[in-house]
Amino acid sequence: MQKQTNPGNDLLRYAGLGGQILVALGIAVFAGYKADKWLKISFPLLVWALPLIVVSLMIYKLIKDTSKKKE
Repeated sequence: MQKQTNPGNDLLRYAGLGGQILVALGIAVFAGYKADKWLKISFPLLVWALPLIVVSLMIYKLIKDTSKKKE
C-alpha cells in the first residue's frame, strides 16, 4: 500500500524552509557586516562572502531534501 501525503504538509515544510533561508541570510549579512568592521576591511568582503556561502549550503540542503525517495 502506498501512503498518501497531505499537500498541506509539503506546503508547511517548504514554507519552513523559506523561513530558514531568510533567517540564515539575515544572520550571515549581519555577521559579515560586524566581522568587516571588526577586521577593519574597507571593502565589504564578508558581507558578500558569508551570504553566498549560506545560499550555496541552502541550495544543497533543498536538493537533498527534495530528492529523497518516499517510501
